[in-house]
Amino acid sequence: MTEASVLIIDTGVANIASLLAAFERLGRPARLTDSVVELGDAAHVVLPGVGAFRAGMERLTGAGLAEPLRRRIDAGRPTLAVCLGLQLLCEASEESPGVEGLGVVPARVTRYSDAVRVPQFGWNEVEPGEGAALLEPGFAYFANSFRIERLPNGWTGATADHDGPFVAALERDDLLGCQFHPELSGQWGSALLGRWLQR
Repeated sequence: MTEASVLIIDTGVANIASLLAAFERLGRPARLTDSVVELGDAAHVVLPGVGAFRAGMERLTGAGLAEPLRRRIDAGRPTLAVCLGLQLLCEASEESPGVEGLGVVPARVTRYSDAVRVPQFGWNEVEPGEGAALLEPGFAYFANSFRIERLPNGWTGATADHDGPFVAALERDDLLGCQFHPELSGQWGSALLGRWLQR
């Protein structure tokens, strides 16, 4: 495989060092890109996320990457969205009223209530639903204040519990969206990345 076989979209709001290291350990070096052409040609693309919904969408839109990313996902090309990256796939988020997301996932992102610790930092149990192809039961590392409350129609995935059940991950075709950080989730997360790389 070439170095360009795994590309991480440069959203400008992500700490990607841990992702780069995770793919390096799996023997699939990754690098950053903001190239529309590379986004279409790459074998595997990662939409990372640490930061705010508005800033993430402004970066994707300003770089001309939003529509090519939608086309890639619609075509079923292997794409991984992590943390904020998963939320950017949705229609909108309470974090940034009036800002439209990519609209790939028919859902709105909402904030946890004040009844629980916000943000959620730490390990949480991931429970895959029926039909999940990539996800397996285990524990993953989360760092999030916002979440998708329930699995949308037509999607498979996994749930976890913090302020009630919420979507820990989504799957459809070769798209994997993780609210958790697989790159920080030990051997369980590394194995999940390895399975995604086989798509």
